[in-house]
Amino acid sequence: MDRIEALGLAIREARQLLNISQEKLAATAKLHRNVIGLIERNATTPSMSSLFAIADALNLSASQLVARAEEVSAHPSILERSEHHTSSSG
Repeated sequence: MDRIEALGLAIREARQLLNISQEKLAATAKLHRNVIGLIERNATTPSMSSLFAIADALNLSASQLVARAEEVSAHPSILERSEHHTSSSG
């Protein structure tokens, strides 16, 4: 998995951990509501300003999101374990 794809997944993971919708995240980040879905599905790559806005809306730093993306890119099974934990704890 490449790092750009992993970034979309890291954003989705962080959003789901906060239990907020794509629409809520977009509104908080002051982005169009479709942008979050496009980023999470890797249909587009966030600009730096969008990445900072998304990170702020998730109460994270952009570097934390990028670090998580690099971690997931290097070890995709980490995300599978995290998704299993998130879905079974909800």
